[in-house]
Parts: sequence; C-alpha cells; structure tokens
Amino acid sequence: MSDALAGIDAIDWARLEHAYGTAEDVPGMLRDLYRPEKAADAADDLLTHVHHQGGAVCSAAPAALVYVLRAAADPAIAPAVRHELLELVGALAYTANTAEPRWVTPAWPASWDLAVTDLLPLLDDPATLNRIAVADALAEARHRADEVIAALRARWAREPEQESRTQLIDAVGSIVPYADAQRDDALTWLRQLMHDAAPAIRLFAVQALRRALPGHDDSAYAWTVSEVLFGGSDPGAWRPSGGVSQSTVVWAIGLLGEDRANRSDAVQRLLTHPDASVRAGALRTAADMLSRRRSAVPELLPAVACLLSDAEPDNRLFAARVLGMCGHAARPWADALAAMVTDEGEPYLPAQDHAVWALSRLGDARCVPPLVRRLSGERLGFGYHGVHADGWGTYELSLTETAGGLGAHADVLMPPLRARLAAASTLDERRALCQLLEAWGAAATPAIPDLIGLLSTDAAVWALDALAAIGPAAAEAVSPERLRALLDAPPEGQTFAPRCLTLAYGRLTGDRTPALELLLPQLGEPYGQNNPATLLGEMGPAGAPYVERLRELLHVHNEGWLPLRVSEALWKITGQTDEVVPVLVQAIAPFAERGGAYRAITATVKLLAEIGRPAASAEPVLKAFLDADERPVRHGTWRSVPEDNELSDAAHAALLAVSDSIPRELQPPC
Repeated sequence: MSDALAGIDAIDWARLEHAYGTAEDVPGMLRDLYRPEKAADAADDLLTHVHHQGGAVCSAAPAALVYVLRAAADPAIAPAVRHELLELVGALAYTANTAEPRWVTPAWPASWDLAVTDLLPLLDDPATLNRIAVADALAEARHRADEVIAALRARWAREPEQESRTQLIDAVGSIVPYADAQRDDALTWLRQLMHDAAPAIRLFAVQALRRALPGHDDSAYAWTVSEVLFGGSDPGAWRPSGGVSQSTVVWAIGLLGEDRANRSDAVQRLLTHPDASVRAGALRTAADMLSRRRSAVPELLPAVACLLSDAEPDNRLFAARVLGMCGHAARPWADALAAMVTDEGEPYLPAQDHAVWALSRLGDARCVPPLVRRLSGERLGFGYHGVHADGWGTYELSLTETAGGLGAHADVLMPPLRARLAAASTLDERRALCQLLEAWGAAATPAIPDLIGLLSTDAAVWALDALAAIGPAAAEAVSPERLRALLDAPPEGQTFAPRCLTLAYGRLTGDRTPALELLLPQLGEPYGQNNPATLLGEMGPAGAPYVERLRELLHVHNEGWLPLRVSEALWKITGQTDEVVPVLVQAIAPFAERGGAYRAITATVKLLAEIGRPAASAEPVLKAFLDADERPVRHGTWRSVPEDNELSDAAHAALLAVSDSIPRELQPPC
C-alpha cells in the first residue's frame, strides 16, 4: 500500500476542490481503499465527491486519478471495488469530453493521458465486469484513438466472454471517428462482424457502425437487424444480458434508427412474437413511436389493439394504456375496452383500471358504471396524485385525469363521490375528490354542502377552489364573513394556502382586494401558471391602474407563463391587441419548429382563439402545429399524445377564429 500511495502527502489537497468543497478529505478516501472493511464505502465516496453527477471535472480529479487507477489495478482489492473505481475513471473521462471546457480543470488532459497508459494493460483484468469498464473508459481516449483501437481489437481476439466482446465492439465504434491509421480497417472489421457472427455480435456491430458514422444510414443495418430478429434466432441471444427482456427488444428495434418504415414493420411483427417479453418490448417501442409521430397511429394502433386479449396480463394492461393514450383514435376498439371493465371480462384489476381510463378518454359512457363501483368500494384503482414521469411505467392513473371530463355524468357519479368524501380519512383523498369536483365545475353543485364543511379542515384550499369553479350557486351558499375568516386563519403548515385562498376567494366573491394586497409584490415572477397577472386579467377593465406595470413586464421573457399571463391581462383590461399579439406569436413560434411545447404554449394558442381575427398573424404558426407529423410536444411519456391532442384541438380552433377565409378542410362538420 505504501508504494501505491507514494507522494499523496506532497499534494496540497486543501487547494484542490471536489463537488462538496475542499479536497482535504480525498487522501483519507484513497487510503480507505486498502482497508477491506472500508473499501466499498470509500469507492462510493470518491464517486460522489470527485465525479458527483457529472457536468464538470473538478481540480481534485487529476490529483486523485493516479491513485484511483493504482487501486483499480491492485488484485488485493475486491473486484467489485475495483469495478466502481474503473467506472469512476470512465465517468470522469466522459464528462471531460462532453462538458463545456470552462468546467473542466486545465490539469485534466495531461493526467488523462497518463491514465490511458495505465488503463491499457487492464484490458486483461481477470474480472469480466472490470474488462468491460476498462473498454468503456478507453472509448473516451480520443487523442490516442489509433492505439486504443488496436488494443481493443487485440483483446477482442482473445476475449472469451460475449458480454465483454460486445463492449469491445461498442468501444471501437465510439472512438473510430477520432482515428486516422486505424479508421478504415476498423470500419471494415465492424462490417464483417455485422454480416457474419453471433446474433448479439451482429447487433452490436450495427450499433458501433452507427456511432462510428453518425448521420450515415446504410440499408445493411436494417437488413442485419431484420435477419437477427426474424431469422429464427433465440431472443435470449440478441443481447448477452442473461435472457429475454423488454429493454433488449427496445434496444434492438432502436438500432434501426430513423428508418421509420422498418421500425414500424419490426414492431408489428414482434407484437405477434410467441415470447411474451418480446411482445412487451414491442409494446413499449410502439408507445414511444406513437408519442413521437402522428403518422404512427394508423400504422401501429391496430396491432397494439390485438394485445388487449394477450395471454400476459401486463401486456393487456399496456395495450389498454396505449389505446387510452391515443384518445379518439382508439374508438374502433371501444367495445373491446368496454368488455374489460368487469371481473368477468378482465380478471387482472390493474388492466381493468386502465380500460376504464381509456374509455373515459374516448368519452364513452361505459366507463361510468365501473367508476361508480370504484367510488363506492374499498379499492378505487386510481391514484390521488397525477404522475408526470418520463418513460413507460404503468403507475396508477389519477382519479381526476380519469373522471375529470365526466361532468356530464355527475348525476350518477355524485352520490358515491359525496359518500366517499364524507368518509375520507386522509388529506390526499379529500384533496383528490375536491379536485375532481373542481374539474366538473357547475355540475358539482350538489356537493356544495360537503365542500363548505371542508372549509374548516386541512382540505380548505381545494374545497374553496371547487366552490369557485362551481360559481354563483356556491357564492350564494357560503357567507363572505366565513370566507374572510378563512383568509385570516388559513390551514397550518400549508405555505401555499394564503395565495391559493385569496385567488379562489376573489373568483367566488368578486372581492379582489385580499389577493391584490398579497400578490402584487410578486407580479414580475417568471414562473408558475398562476402569476399575479392572472388576477389582474380576471379584473378586466378594473385592472386599468396596473396597465403600465404590466407593459413593463411584457417583453421581459420570450417564453413561458409570464408573457402569456401579462399579455392576457393587458388584453382583458384594455381590449387592445396590437401590443400583445406579436408577443404571443413570438412565444409559440419556436415550438412549431423545434417541438417540446408545454402547457403554457397550448394555453397561449387558446388565448389566440379568444382574441380571434386580430390575431391573424398567428395563422402560419398555427398551421405549422397542425401540419407537423412529429408531435410538437415532449416525447417519450404517456402524456405526449394527450398533450399533442390538446394542442392540435387548440390550434384548430384558433385557426378557425383568426382566419378571414376558412379552408374547406377546416370548416366545422355539419
């Protein structure tokens, strides 16, 4: 150990920094690597302190690197500890190559060059996982690409483990773009592997070639992937990961890149594969493709719908969720979904829940009886909170997003909902039920007594929001004195309560004074959809004293909620459009080109529809939203299609409202 740590005390660690400040504690971590009972924790501490979450290479990294590599090469240290140290080296090298130069310490390049020399012999480490980590790190040695490629290929020739062999191929593909002498030979080698090797090797060769030649497509890629996936090979051989998995299928189809025709064909064929895990992977790929492109709906949705009767319960669930995600496009399968909302039709309750949600997305009244049963029973089947996570997790859908659009059926749903609200034992449940009543608006009028009763509880904020949404009938039922008392003594422990209560109080009673006193100091805040400008807009012409303050904010931000709320307020106060329409169009135009539209963009489009003909300059942007095949919203989430549907409906309505001449295809149906 003494030789491995030689010189460590000669470094002025106090002058160096890691993610948590001074690096004075790094020598202790390095020493602990040689203490078996502390080694694992020390390796983890080095990863979190010296690399942290990436984005920068701090000044402590070059000084620590030599000692990290000495420990990683020491056979006396446990393989798992050495593996984590090698991953740390690779993570630092990747960050140095991808972070902004100003966030990478100037001492890194020289230190990394020495580290590459020490890493190359570790390609022969006895532990397979460590050899994989070494190959991954060496893929970042761009300045020595030719030497590294030669070493990787030499190791590949004698590597017995397929998992390590695939990583070696991957590393070669990653570093080829930086090679000179080895470039052509390496590309030829990868093409040979793509055509004549084991299934996993062939697929990894395609991946490596895509990395080696970015932006270049080759028909051989699709041919190879199709040959592997549909040539009779065992799905367990597609990737050396210990069997079939959904992620393997997603990855394999992903190797087709932007070849949409072949991707669609592969998904449709794999949805009929005899292996349930392969079908599950194809379902996830289908969901992702549907979230990205509108044209994928007629191509893929019929094949997805066939899995509503899949033998695997989770595949039935996923298929129902995809159909629900796609909304009215799933109408041809409404009968199949309706057959799933009873225990006889679908014994797997989570799949049943998703079928109920899918029917509600269709506006199909057959979702109402099962919702009544759930509201009346112990098992609701829906969450009290909405989830906004990326990806394709099949978490519970929320009660409000399932039943929020069913106000027309409130007469049937109201009795069990009121009974459940009376029996609710947690704030989460009370809040969710109040939010559902708020979504129903005036249709929730029968629940006014229940909501008034909640004004003295921890659910007062949401109860008052629901009363405000109900409107005049609620205003007549509750005394202003009681509401003012609530403003004076809001629920404890809810820092957001005063803001929310004053806004709802103003909407219910018309008395905006408490909200103005509380919120006007925050008028310029750029975030949040309930900017105080919303309050001024709700006041209409009575907000005239604040017009100049609003004008000062009109051009502060180009995107987000602030330009929308300020523009909306100015228009509602002054009735003038010349100053706000350009701001609104400027706020949405970039998203018609680059995508990624979020709720504020859709709300802005809806405001343009309210403004009408004076917003005619928005017409090209609105048409761009409608003409796009790639959905101009975030991709890769269950909310992608519903958000795109909402944006498209808003753009369609706005285009009808702003256009002097309405194209025939945009004429409202007879």
